[in-house]
Amino acid sequence: MYETFFGLSGKPFQLNPDPAFFYGSRGHKRAFAYLQYGVHQGEGFIVITGEVGAGKTTLVRSLLEQIDPNQLVAAQLVTTQLDADDLLRAVAMAFGVSTKALDKAQLLAELEAFLVSLVPQGKRALLIVDEAQNLSGRAIEELRMLSNFQLGNQGLLQSFLVGQPELRQLMQGPELQQLRQRVTASYHLGPMDRAETQSYVEHRLRHVGWTNDPRFEAGAFDAIYTFSAGIPRRINTLCNRVLLAAALSEEHDIAAVNVDTTADEIRLELSEGGTDGDASSARADGFGFGDGEPAVGLEQRVVRLERAMTATLDLLQQLRRSQASARPLDPLKS
Repeated sequence: MYETFFGLSGKPFQLNPDPAFFYGSRGHKRAFAYLQYGVHQGEGFIVITGEVGAGKTTLVRSLLEQIDPNQLVAAQLVTTQLDADDLLRAVAMAFGVSTKALDKAQLLAELEAFLVSLVPQGKRALLIVDEAQNLSGRAIEELRMLSNFQLGNQGLLQSFLVGQPELRQLMQGPELQQLRQRVTASYHLGPMDRAETQSYVEHRLRHVGWTNDPRFEAGAFDAIYTFSAGIPRRINTLCNRVLLAAALSEEHDIAAVNVDTTADEIRLELSEGGTDGDASSARADGFGFGDGEPAVGLEQRVVRLERAMTATLDLLQQLRRSQASARPLDPLKS
């Protein structure tokens, strides 16, 4: 792997969200502050939206790491392509409530009993729904109904809705007017600017012991920003490949041309690796990434290609060592 070549302690641009790499851009800090505000308020709905790969899941995981389990019982729901009844069961299971052989009325009673049981312990419940744009209006309305659970004047369940921009459109529907009235705060997480993009790349590299190897020229960061548009996942995908290509070429300097070459390869792979619809989606935003499933497919192909290239690099190194050890002696020097 390129980590060894550059003397890094880990993989700086992994695609899986990791709160250890959290970078506080202006937008991410503000979104995180809204989440913390919501936890402090203890009621209502907090809504966070952002483009695919904007860092929403990393925000959520960073928040979960800071939550005191002695005060707050948090459950995260990611699989949201469910109808209203299945969503209720998923919520119950997320909190560890048994749902076996229960009809809807019994399920609601069991869930309410669980939430009430937290009060004497000095705890309350928080539900975080990720990818909430996949919910139907009826399913979101069920979440609003759950917020009606109260003990005296104390609400028993607070919910955070996190999703792509389509969530904001969904919530503008007339059937969700009552839910909108219960939204305590909402925030749309936009992309990073050019300076933040460079700081983001350097932040992730320093987290794994980077000491300016490889060295990035200023133009390289311009190229990274041009391709990624300041979206963290796009940055990670690109930089991961750039570092791998540099290691394969045994180069320690990264210029704009290196970034542009890798960016062109990614665009080509996306257009060739999927259907014609995928290709047109990839070209739609000019960066080689669509905002839907093609980006996910690309990441999977990137991982497979990286593994293949890493195996090739290991094989080349083994061949070099074998050739060096098997090299015949020069008869003139023997």
